Amino acid sequence: MSDEADNDDKTEDPTQRKLDQAIEKGDIPRSQEIGTFFVLCGLTMALLVGAGASARDSALSLRSFLMNAHQVPSDGSAFAHVAEQGIMTGFKALGLPFAFILVAALVGAMIQNKPLWTFDLMTPKFSRISPMAGAKRMFGKEAWVNFAKGLAKTGLVGAVLWITLWNEHDRLEGFAQMNVAALLPATLVLAIKLMASALAFFAVIAIGDFGWQRFSWYQRQKMTKQELKDEYKNSEGNPEIKAKLRQIRMERSRRRMMAAVPKATVIITNPTHYAVALQYEPGMAAPLCLAKGVDAVALKIREVAGEHSVPIVENVPLARALYATVEIDEEIPVEHYQAVAEVIGYVLRLKRRRA
Repeated sequence: MSDEADNDDKTEDPTQRKLDQAIEKGDIPRSQEIGTFFVLCGLTMALLVGAGASARDSALSLRSFLMNAHQVPSDGSAFAHVAEQGIMTGFKALGLPFAFILVAALVGAMIQNKPLWTFDLMTPKFSRISPMAGAKRMFGKEAWVNFAKGLAKTGLVGAVLWITLWNEHDRLEGFAQMNVAALLPATLVLAIKLMASALAFFAVIAIGDFGWQRFSWYQRQKMTKQELKDEYKNSEGNPEIKAKLRQIRMERSRRRMMAAVPKATVIITNPTHYAVALQYEPGMAAPLCLAKGVDAVALKIREVAGEHSVPIVENVPLARALYATVEIDEEIPVEHYQAVAEVIGYVLRLKRRRA
């Protein structure tokens, strides 16, 4: 009951990180019907390409042996040679079909998922030897679905093959009167028809099962709301910690900014809300913003400027405009050159008079 409750709680779509972790552990959507379909394709290709040649070679080898059987010595080495020749003949006849089937099986596996190397599936787990877990796998929903699918597949494939054979029943009656030379090609044609019928049916089954396996796998990866929150904390960081770190970074940036205020040439302010510290020295392309702030930060900038005798000039529109358009350690925009030049010129003239 607890497992069912847990599954009912998994209402959230899995994150990409959860899907990637499942794939890394070897938990991937895999359709056995896709593999069966490609194996049948490989077997059909082997029949089309090599069945005739393999049958002829095997028949020639068997005929040669039977015609010269009386000349074969009866000692052990002769029998070993005959057995070796028979094995080689069988390997030549069956080697090509096995090669086609092997390649088709690999293609069927790779077309579903990219190659994956993982040792997680080989790691011993108690759930794999637990009787309760085994019973759940045997009598669970997935097991019943596979059982029903197997019964339906067996019945439908049998019906398709029966219909194909029934359409050929007139030709089958003539097989008894055929000689061996004509029987083999006729049998090959019938076998290819049966394989083509089975392939057409298995293509539909494979596509449907592939979609079902993908859907079932995605449903298994769904997460509870708590799992989603935990993963967010693990991947993005705890929001409280992130806020604390952001506060620390802002505080350090503010300290560096205040330490640069004494180097300023002028502080342009809106009396109570804005303050922008600018530095200009001969040779600079444009004045540089050393610090800026509003409210409490602006007040602190004015206090530090007063402690170090940095001129403070009140210019409400210019202070607002500079605060909105220039960042710290950046040159002021071109559109403010004239207004700032007038302020800095005024400050420099004031310094010269005092001097």
